[in-house]
Amino acid sequence: MNRRTLMAGLGAVGLAAALPGAARAETKIDGLVTTTYAVPDRETTPEAKAKNYNNFYEFGEDKDDPAKNAYKLKTYPWDVKVEGLVAKPRTFQFGELFHLRPMEQRVYRFRCVEAWSMVIPWDGYSLSELIKVVEPLPKAKFVQFISVENSSQEILPSGINWPYSEGLRMDEAMNPLTLLTFGSYGQTLANQQGAPVRVIVPWKYGFKSAKSIVKIKFVEKMPPTTWNELASNEYGFYSNVNPTVDHPRWTQAHERLLNTNSIFPKVVPTLMFNGYGDQVASMYAGMDLKKNY
Repeated sequence: MNRRTLMAGLGAVGLAAALPGAARAETKIDGLVTTTYAVPDRETTPEAKAKNYNNFYEFGEDKDDPAKNAYKLKTYPWDVKVEGLVAKPRTFQFGELFHLRPMEQRVYRFRCVEAWSMVIPWDGYSLSELIKVVEPLPKAKFVQFISVENSSQEILPSGINWPYSEGLRMDEAMNPLTLLTFGSYGQTLANQQGAPVRVIVPWKYGFKSAKSIVKIKFVEKMPPTTWNELASNEYGFYSNVNPTVDHPRWTQAHERLLNTNSIFPKVVPTLMFNGYGDQVASMYAGMDLKKNY
């Protein structure tokens, strides 16, 4: 129950202060701020499972492929270009982004569109903090994220229009829950998790949380996004976690909770907005969430 069938059909900071620009995978992050973001009703997914069961199609289509292949990704030097409808476009070196704001650890539910889920402590700060620095213009209504594309380091399966692109509406990007993410479990991101910088949008399906970002673009119109372009009937632009709107090939009412090392995961009911409705539902007031899936 994954996206390989679709692919076939389509043809296919623990960073030392002396080295602020170094994006070294799985290095301890010092000075993490503890926050109130927690998941009290579920155990945290074991770190090894979270780092070895991944979707990162740039490094293969099986869940263990990214952990096997992503070592090829060179994360230093790493720049993130911010452009488009902003008053202060800028290219950030990784170290500048990493140290832009104090780093927080937030424990979030993580729900994949394939109906499995985890509970992961992510490390970063609200994306809104970066957005404030570049000062979006009034015409900016959406934020587009572009992931790294490098055929010498990545597998890049056929059938996808690379580079990977994702996007959020401006209010979604500004929501405090949306995390510009540099680590997990108190360490900088492993390559297979989207190192050195990604976003986490916990009320949406996981593919909305763009990995290994090299460009952030502010635009007026809804940007093209990779899975929506591949199969718009299966992967909508919004892709909010919604147990009442099934994927055409499987139900979204339940999920396999991968929060233990058991080979028999517990099946639990899926929560509307992945349990974050109190913080995000107001953004969609009056919207038909079946039409705008």
